Amino acid sequence: MSLFVVVAGSLFAITAVPYLAFLGLHAWLQPSGSPANKQEWEPPVSVILPTYNEETIIRMKIDDLLGIDYPMEKIELVVIDSSTDNTRKIIREYFANIDDPDLVLLEEDDRSGVASAINRAMEAVSSEIVFRTDCDSKLGSDVLREAVANLSDERVGAVTGQQTDVLGESQVEQDYRDIIARIQTLESHLDSTFICHGPCFAFRQSSFQAIKSDSLADDSEIGVNVRRGGGRVVMDPSLRFVESGVSGFSQRRTRKDRRAMGLVQLLVRNRDILGGFGQYGQIVLPFNWWFMIVSPWLSVLTAVAATAAAVSLLDIAGIVVLLALVAFFWLGQRDTLGPVQPLYAVVDSQVSLLIAQLRLVMSDATGIWDVDRESRKVFK
Repeated sequence: MSLFVVVAGSLFAITAVPYLAFLGLHAWLQPSGSPANKQEWEPPVSVILPTYNEETIIRMKIDDLLGIDYPMEKIELVVIDSSTDNTRKIIREYFANIDDPDLVLLEEDDRSGVASAINRAMEAVSSEIVFRTDCDSKLGSDVLREAVANLSDERVGAVTGQQTDVLGESQVEQDYRDIIARIQTLESHLDSTFICHGPCFAFRQSSFQAIKSDSLADDSEIGVNVRRGGGRVVMDPSLRFVESGVSGFSQRRTRKDRRAMGLVQLLVRNRDILGGFGQYGQIVLPFNWWFMIVSPWLSVLTAVAATAAAVSLLDIAGIVVLLALVAFFWLGQRDTLGPVQPLYAVVDSQVSLLIAQLRLVMSDATGIWDVDRESRKVFK
């Protein structure tokens, strides 16, 4: 037997085992919904909305927030804006004849990034319950009621939601979100979830710790800090939100690679949690380390070894393995892989995570990003 065959088989097995273990644990526990002891509750809520040159969609977002089923007199909207367009003017005009919700408009002359904006906004909020969202997203009408119901459980310090639909008809993004939701449901029932979604994320003001100014994943960093402080962080699929998405490989890179950089950065910075904090540090974070940092490299090595093994066995005809991988990528980004389409979503995420690691090593992270304007077009 060729050495390449042995190496390829071994790499494939090593890469696959943690995923199979996760699937087995999920099948055994069969987690669903939120693990929180949810109670009806109607406390004041401060909604934080960071904005930067959102004049084309800001009215839509305010309409979205005012359409939420919650007493508007109990909502405080804290907008932290660093725009150079008409975003602030539109916001002022919108609220000129509205009594509720209360508007707190914080203006920044210089753009300092989302993390710094959230830190400043948190200094202005007046409610214990804080809900963070983004302009390029839409929320379910009952999102605040479900969020505070989770936070009525004193064990829970933060709760995030599930993206239930993708604007733009991207099967790749929908498959990816469905996979992440399954992972987060299991993590939440074991202890706490690692990823928190900025468009739909609620937490206690008393649990908040200032975010690092160069953070590339401000939402998930808040969640990690909540868990460090002793609170649980859960995902509740009842908190529904919608974002846009595309399937094209190159078009996905702007947003997906950026998010991947933030998560890798956060894992590395919080490596001291590994092994501690109950099953969060013993199961949840080790799996995320495997999925986001180790697995991307093993996947590349497996693909190279498999191609080398095929060539060693079939000579030049073995190049068919490489051609099959190319065809897999070509069909996957066109949503035409049929029953194996979800597998492409996993592979696409591994590409982003690999790129993220390389970019973090090769460049400094500032926490300031170019806005993904393409993702906003579907909201106009």
